[in-house]
Amino acid sequence: MASAPIASNLPAEWRDFWALTKPRVMTLVVFTGLCGLLIAPGHIHPVLGFTAILCIALGAGAAAALNQWYEADLDSKMKRTANRPLPAGRMDRQSALHFGVGLSALSVILMGFAVNLLAAAILTVSILFYVLIYTVWLKRRTPQNIVIGGAAGAFPALIGWAAVTGRIDVLPVLLFLMVFLWTPPHFWALSLFVNSDYAAAGVPMMSVVAGTKATRLQAFLYSWPMAAVAIAPWPLGLTGPIYGVSAIVLNVTFLALAARVGFSRESDPALMKAERRLFGYSILYLFATFGVLVVDKLWFA
Repeated sequence: MASAPIASNLPAEWRDFWALTKPRVMTLVVFTGLCGLLIAPGHIHPVLGFTAILCIALGAGAAAALNQWYEADLDSKMKRTANRPLPAGRMDRQSALHFGVGLSALSVILMGFAVNLLAAAILTVSILFYVLIYTVWLKRRTPQNIVIGGAAGAFPALIGWAAVTGRIDVLPVLLFLMVFLWTPPHFWALSLFVNSDYAAAGVPMMSVVAGTKATRLQAFLYSWPMAAVAIAPWPLGLTGPIYGVSAIVLNVTFLALAARVGFSRESDPALMKAERRLFGYSILYLFATFGVLVVDKLWFA
């Protein structure tokens, strides 16, 4: 953590608290949680379903706020994060801490009382994993930070499923593993074209420690088990052909883009464009994969 707090010169506005929740990241988290809820067998009252998704959003926002509270010093050293509320001096660190802890407690307590204890327990684990395991323990210590820390963003589908069923089954576990394996190539693609930011902040990302060539190859290699897990629900009889065929197309495209990045020469003038394309597609890929799951479930219901 920073040895000295970053000064706050301006009063925080609601926009600053909203920015603490990392709304862009939260969108993907909420979407995967919603899809997990919609494909789960059984029925949940719409009000309780909305409450479950709200709690997932609150928990994700809380974890993001605590992440920024702890990493204010790192954010101040990177161009893409320097304008966040804390490094920009629009908010004091204590306010961010109280906001994050308060949101965390609210999300877990509301989930436990309104939905069920299993969903609340998984939500608790997801918040603690992101804050304590990834942010505090891994990020500053090892280039495996994203590999292990990827589990933090993989919980929402499990939470959505558990909110409906009160249990954990094979399909949501596969979805968890898919997101877990998706995280390294997704974030490594990002790190490749913002490598100087991570180097300036002293974050031991794979691209900083092992070099960009090794990182590009690792991103390609991790795409293979991700693709295998993503396609697996169809041959296992857990989904229908709409999902199966779509998953094959989506993953073959992902592998092709990852191969373009993984085996390009450093001197290739189009390399950065390929890295950005892989990163952008990785986001679309996750939205599309989970969206097709819901379409498949509704079609064959």
